[in-house]
This record gives sequence, structure tokens and C-alpha cells, in this order.
Amino acid sequence: MDIKNLNTFILVAEMNSFSKAAVKLGYSQSTVSFQIKQLEQEFNSQLFERINHTVALTEKGREVLEYAHQISKLTKELKESIQGEKVLKGHVRLAMADSLCQSLLNERFLDFRKKYPGILLKIIAAGTEEMFRLINHNEVDAILTLDNHIYNTEYVIVREEKVKMNFVTAADSPLAALGAISVQELVRQPFILTEKGMSYRRLMDEKLAELSLEIQPILEIGSADLICSLVEQGAGISFLPDYVTCRRVERGRLAYLKVADLEIEAWKQLLYHRDKWVSPQMESVMQYCVSREFTENKGKKM
Repeated sequence: MDIKNLNTFILVAEMNSFSKAAVKLGYSQSTVSFQIKQLEQEFNSQLFERINHTVALTEKGREVLEYAHQISKLTKELKESIQGEKVLKGHVRLAMADSLCQSLLNERFLDFRKKYPGILLKIIAAGTEEMFRLINHNEVDAILTLDNHIYNTEYVIVREEKVKMNFVTAADSPLAALGAISVQELVRQPFILTEKGMSYRRLMDEKLAELSLEIQPILEIGSADLICSLVEQGAGISFLPDYVTCRRVERGRLAYLKVADLEIEAWKQLLYHRDKWVSPQMESVMQYCVSREFTENKGKKM
């Protein structure tokens, strides 16, 4: 049943005129007559009596009018409820590199919860390949990658930023005092790394493979923060993005190693599939990600 037909029926009943209702609605009289005829066919009943240019409801028409008013009222309430809802509610699914979780979900997350208490956020830590599988199957709403620069017309890039990466060691390590270290000497050191194949670990492995070199870590673990703590204690060295290590370097707990002839580039990118409908809930989560994870152009809109 077409709600527009019911609204037309209500107006004709109130004005007792097809022509006056047509003028009020901005329709032609033939359109109004057609809409009423459609309703009569649906109900298999005559709704109006038309005698000598007068229009009056039939008994069945008066019965339908009562229901029509109820349907119109409920439709308006539903529309007002949805359009006028001030508190955003719903689920948002975000896949991201494991090392980005801590910076995203620190104390600022409480501010997000206060602003959007109705949003239920699900974070899925995954490698880049798995992220794109998830987004291509609509199993997540957006992804936050830390990998090679990705450009594909299948995806919309909300924000992107080049990320600095460095090899790090404990600040009191003899390696920290060196002016520079060769790649050959570097790979002989004990390494603590994220899992093989994961974002920046994979970028490092690929770069070293080009030089026919490989690192055999003494420990592989997903938590970048725990890796920092172990490196700080002198358990080994690691390769991590600067946003993970910069505060510890500033406090004199970690030090960056200068490695000759080895440059590794990584990009942080927030993306969603071009066919994805961006709901207000999803928009608010992406804005939060931009405010927490990207340092460039913070004052600009997404």
C-alpha cells in the first residue's frame, strides 16, 4: 500500500472534494482520482459516493479513514524519531594494524564514549591482507592500515600519512653510541619483532630480502608496547614506527639506530569501500580515528 495514496484519501475526505484536494496537493485531479481508485481496488470496496458533484464517504470509507489517520500518525512519529534522533546508536566495525590499537584507544576514547554513548565499536586487529578481505566482504566498515601506500579506485581514502620507522635499542646500549651501523651488523643483533607478515615487519623483511639478508628474531609478539618495554630493558633491538617509540626516546629510555643504506617507507591510511554507505555512526568513528591517528591537516574536514 502506498502511503501517498492514504494521505490523498485523508485530504479528499476532509475537503469532500477531489478538485480541492488536488489543488492542495499540487496534483492534477486525474492523479487524485487514480490514487483513490488504486485504494478502492486494493480494499475491493468503494470508499466515496460521487453524486451530482458531491463527494461523501461510504460506510467502508469511514472505517478506512480511521485506520488511515492512525497509519499517518505512526508514519510521522517514525520519521520524527529517526530524523530527530540526537543520540547516535549502532555498531561500527573497524579493522586495523595491531600497533595502532594503543594510540587509538588511550584516554581520549573516554571522550569519544561520552560524546557517542550509543555507538558500539568493534576493533579487529589484523594484517593488511586480512583487512582487505574483511572490507571486501562487508565484514568491517572501515580499515586503518600501516603498510605500503595503497591506491585503488575500489576504496575511498579518508586520510593518509607517511609514517617514520626506525630501528630502536635501549638508550644505554653500546649500539646507541655508534654513529651508524651497517645492515650486515644490524641483522646479527638479537631482534624482538611483531609477527612475520604483519605490516611494517613485512616491509622490513622485504627490504632486507632485496639485499639477500634475513633476521631471525629471538621473540615474535603482537604487542608493540610490550616490545618497547623489552627493548628498553636491553633484551634486544626492534623495528617500530616512531609514534610507538617517540615518547620513550624523548625520555631517554630508547634510542634510534642509524642504519646505513636502508630506508623503509610505510603509510598509515584510513579507507572504506566505495560502495559502502557512510552512516552518521561510521562518520563519527572515522572522525575520531583522524583526530587520534593523523597529525597532518587536523583542522580540516574529512
